[in-house]
Amino acid sequence: MVFKKLLGSLGVGGPTVDTVLEGGPVQPGGTLHGQLHLVGGKADFDIEQITLELVARVEAEHDDGEAEGTVPFARFSVGGGFRLAEGERRSIPFAVTVPWETPVTELHGQPLGVVLGLRTELAVAGGKDKGDLDPLTVRPLPAQEAVLEALGQLGFGFKSADLEYGHIGGTGQQLPFYQEVELTPAPQYAHAMREIEVTFLANPGGMEVVLEADKPGGLFSSGHDAVNRFTVSHQGVDQRDWHAEVEGWVRQLAAGHGGHAPHDYGHGHGEHHHSDSHHRSGPGMGTVVAAGAAGLAVGVVGGMVAAEVVDEVGDFFEGDDEEGEES
Repeated sequence: MVFKKLLGSLGVGGPTVDTVLEGGPVQPGGTLHGQLHLVGGKADFDIEQITLELVARVEAEHDDGEAEGTVPFARFSVGGGFRLAEGERRSIPFAVTVPWETPVTELHGQPLGVVLGLRTELAVAGGKDKGDLDPLTVRPLPAQEAVLEALGQLGFGFKSADLEYGHIGGTGQQLPFYQEVELTPAPQYAHAMREIEVTFLANPGGMEVVLEADKPGGLFSSGHDAVNRFTVSHQGVDQRDWHAEVEGWVRQLAAGHGGHAPHDYGHGHGEHHHSDSHHRSGPGMGTVVAAGAAGLAVGVVGGMVAAEVVDEVGDFFEGDDEEGEES
């Protein structure tokens, strides 16, 4: 994707920058490659620093309800310390490593409704401009994809995905927010839970999987959330029986074997779980995109078709730019 913006803080005649991302969607913990194409303005400018910033659209709960805002979660210095002559054209390649906890924005090419962006900032002769935003696409790690597909095979359906501001107690979470993937229950578990929320907290060695089930109340009890936390490795993903392993996790939640907690995860969690299950034959990795209850990504995200999700992402970035120009 490409964007171009005249740097407003420098006035008419300032330099412009095109940021081009290369190599398709990035994975959490992966390397984001691209090129910065600078074009000089109507005078010489000293480019002091060029910074890339990853930002996310995040929801935050407060007393009056929920609010959304843009939260930066990584910054990289990728150049600077040179003079850009009048009308000069210069390209600067960059390669930056995105955080392991970077949220996933798509599954098998289907957008999940999560909005991430890459912002380019130029520091020129003592002045700065936030530049523009370029949408960032992130695909899941193999272990993340395997867990979601196993849930799809079990009959869980995709409901929505969002980013929540806050910290999940008892985990190694590093970012100031976390991603929740909300799923409708499989028919065989509909009596035990109203929905299930999945959060992935990846790190270089593996991944924490936090599962929270919204359990209905009984005749003499109110509803509550049951939470468990499991750890998996990035190694040997193809050798694990994910269907059986994830089914075991869900059964624990359905049986009420897990910690009770408020929805914002401000608490400790259930037990760690490691599995030595072996791989067994079954449906391929494309199962999760099949239509019906077996698919999590079926072109419908939170009641919106995929095209509408793309429009929403574009509206967010356009609105963010307008806010920046007014400030």
